[in-house]
Amino acid sequence: MSDLILRMVVIGAGATALTDIWAQALRLFGLPKPNWAMPGRWFAHLPRGRFRHDDIAKSEPVAGELAIGWICHYLVGIAFAGILLAIWGADWARNPTFIPALIVGWATVGCGWFILQPGMGMGVAASKKPNAGQIRLLNIVSHTIFAIGLYGTALLIR
Repeated sequence: MSDLILRMVVIGAGATALTDIWAQALRLFGLPKPNWAMPGRWFAHLPRGRFRHDDIAKSEPVAGELAIGWICHYLVGIAFAGILLAIWGADWARNPTFIPALIVGWATVGCGWFILQPGMGMGVAASKKPNAGQIRLLNIVSHTIFAIGLYGTALLIR
């Protein structure tokens, strides 16, 4: 059991790190890097009973929100690796295949579109943003990179 937990942490952190490297590479194309302070602010407001904001940037700032955002970003990546292992089992971690990782990676898009973005005031699938189509495409590509990271990290540690 402890081996499976260790694999979950390493696979989830590795996949999330690859996604962050991808986000940095996008800066070469003039796209801004993610601002993890805003998701950090959203997460920090959850224990206070606030799940939805009209505009997270206008909500009350929280001490340490950038650190909270980064920590939650990695914890969520680790949790999704845990879901992958819970569904496909320890055998997948020992002999990974790409399709289960891709299924989980694409499922994570839905969490952003239907939980995080509406909660932060962006609307479902960023529908309230003027560049919603671009955001959606970047979400799909980034979460595909996450899937590649799940698979690749599992291959590296098997």
